[in-house]
Amino acid sequence: MNAPIRRISVVLTAAVLAVSAAACSSSKSASSQDSHNGAAALAGSGSVTIRIPDPGNSGALALGKKDGSLAAALAEVGAKVAWTGSAGAFAPAAQELDGDQLDVAQGSITSAVAALAQKPGFKLFAAVAPDKVGEGILVKDDSGITSVADLAGKKVVVWHGGSSEYLLLKALAQNHVPDSSVQRVYLQPNQSAAVLHSGQVDAWATWATFSISERANAGEHFLVTGGDIGSQNYAVWAVRNEFASAHPAVVKALYGYLHDAETKQAQNPEAYVNVFHNSGPDAVSGKEKDLTIADYKAGSPTSPITAADLANFKEVAQFFADEKVTPGVVDLAPNVIDVTTLAGS
Repeated sequence: MNAPIRRISVVLTAAVLAVSAAACSSSKSASSQDSHNGAAALAGSGSVTIRIPDPGNSGALALGKKDGSLAAALAEVGAKVAWTGSAGAFAPAAQELDGDQLDVAQGSITSAVAALAQKPGFKLFAAVAPDKVGEGILVKDDSGITSVADLAGKKVVVWHGGSSEYLLLKALAQNHVPDSSVQRVYLQPNQSAAVLHSGQVDAWATWATFSISERANAGEHFLVTGGDIGSQNYAVWAVRNEFASAHPAVVKALYGYLHDAETKQAQNPEAYVNVFHNSGPDAVSGKEKDLTIADYKAGSPTSPITAADLANFKEVAQFFADEKVTPGVVDLAPNVIDVTTLAGS
């Protein structure tokens, strides 16, 4: 299972990359902007600033940004939010946490393991149960690939050391397919759709951020989902070490907001879609909107990291070590915070 990985070179057009980069922002309606301004004003008295990646147009943080509920939760502990950049892959966010450019970020436990194997500049303070329906291995509807065994001799695009590589390797291991028989093509997530569309690769292992649009608009479906393969790919929230030490009450307040808001999101997912605008590159409609709502409805809220969760994290760390994704088993226990014991306001 651990033969050397073969790689291929893939030529991408600058236009595809430019479109991907441009898609992370769009104009807001006047009413949405007014709501955002109100939220900013409510948080203005905070003496501590917590830097969080901008949530875009959907999700619990987006609604909290619009209606001021996040600002109110943080104001109770003397804090306010500064939105920095946009949410995306965890690897660059981990570097920003290490470089004191960001205070908290969400990513997958797989990406966190890979990042902690290099430099433990952050700790994990909360987790979300693995997404059983929104992540997996995508293939074209007309690909003729009907089983994981059919991936032997094929090319699969993945993001190195994160969710997608984990999903592929987990599927191969579960179905007793040697990973040496599958060619992994390493690309950034926003580059991967183009190569699958062009036929340069045969499959793409990815998560809901990308899979929903592909399934709705690109004639693709899941060969297997995370649920099918017993994925332990939790989403996790990370906080910069220094921030956690200096401002535990702020971390706890953010956790409390996320838990409560995401509980409501699962109960009423429609309210958390297209929060700021109904058109533009980050708005969803039709089947894409339906899949987004279904993913939110099936999701679990951000919760404390339990002993059972940590045991599952350790399984992921062991799996990555066994597959030579990391040079050894990453010890996660020293990098986990029990958010329930943090000092309150």
